[in-house]
Amino acid sequence: MENVFDVLKERGLIAQTTHEDEIRELLANEKVTFYIGFDPTADSLHVGHFLQMIVMRHMQNYGHRPIALVGGGTGHIGDPSGRTDMRKMMTKETIDYNCERFKEQLSRVVDFSDGKAIMVNNADWLLDLNYVEFIRDIGSCFSVNQMLTAECFKQRLEKGLSFLEFNYMLMQSYDFLMLSRKYDCKMELGGDDQWSNILGGINLCRRKDQKQVYGMTFTLLTNSEGKKMGKTANGAVWLSAEKTSPYEFYQYWRNVDDCDVCKCLKLLTFIPMEQIREYEKLEGGELNKVKDILAYELTMLVHGEEEAKKAQETAKAIFSGQGDASNMPSETVTENQIGDGILILDLLTAVNMIPSKGEGRRLIQQGGISVDGEKITEINHIITKESFKDNQIVVKKGKKSFLKIEIK
Repeated sequence: MENVFDVLKERGLIAQTTHEDEIRELLANEKVTFYIGFDPTADSLHVGHFLQMIVMRHMQNYGHRPIALVGGGTGHIGDPSGRTDMRKMMTKETIDYNCERFKEQLSRVVDFSDGKAIMVNNADWLLDLNYVEFIRDIGSCFSVNQMLTAECFKQRLEKGLSFLEFNYMLMQSYDFLMLSRKYDCKMELGGDDQWSNILGGINLCRRKDQKQVYGMTFTLLTNSEGKKMGKTANGAVWLSAEKTSPYEFYQYWRNVDDCDVCKCLKLLTFIPMEQIREYEKLEGGELNKVKDILAYELTMLVHGEEEAKKAQETAKAIFSGQGDASNMPSETVTENQIGDGILILDLLTAVNMIPSKGEGRRLIQQGGISVDGEKITEINHIITKESFKDNQIVVKKGKKSFLKIEIK
């Protein structure tokens, strides 16, 4: 029988393992309970989390049981991994609300029915800890010298690492110990930036319970230049439709570079490898149909088939003049904002279509802004109420970004 470890490895998902041979054998011979942690730093998961959700589903498809651990406790501190500054402190109410939103989004990919996966909140054991007892019992198992060599701390030492954040590794390690005891959890999985924290948990389980547990990290989602994917000019690509619309989500994946499309298919979809290998033979314009497949598959997984079809139809309407354009991203302005006329740069800034007026000037000078099909050539171009036919205009930025602006 096929081993999920080999599936993950073939698709390029595995970055590091603590005991590769033992893990492969364990996954072949047992139904393993494993966990991945999600700290509630926002009210939505984003594309970086989505890769972890895909791994959970691969593991689940082969009979293993995921624990989705939400950080109702660790969220009060914030993980310093991959950060150059301290995370913003959140209230308990905000943390609890964000945790609730996560289960809804995770459930789109991971099956929580009939105990096939479980969601656990580390607030259940972290918030009522006695600090002195915790430091005596758990802190004594950690060497400060070793902790300071961890990548997650090294990059913060120059700018300043608070003692609050320094506790984070202990708490994440304690999570693994608690899950091992409560649910016989044998593996922790996470992004490659979690390597040091995972090692801390493995060491703690060995020292406190003489139990061997394992760790595995995933490839971080980066493009061919090594830069993190999942960011746009407007910020992160979220899994929430309120924060990133299904159409914007679709278009993000439709616009990936040619050299990244097949990599994304391997990492983020369940399309068989034989099929992806055929796609890897294609070049140039032939890859556009592969990008359509990538965008549709990911939008369907995150937002459902209906929204994926709508996004696809909208893309066709905009780029080939076919289909229904009613789902195009839109923003609203008031008659007062337009007044007797508004500079195009002021309008585009108001609807967040450009990050700055300087960027807007550059785009206009390069012929990169059009309104209702007419290229804007003057930086001081004025948009009036009369410009809005049927109370709307469609602005095109560059080759691929469209926005419908409605006047109310």
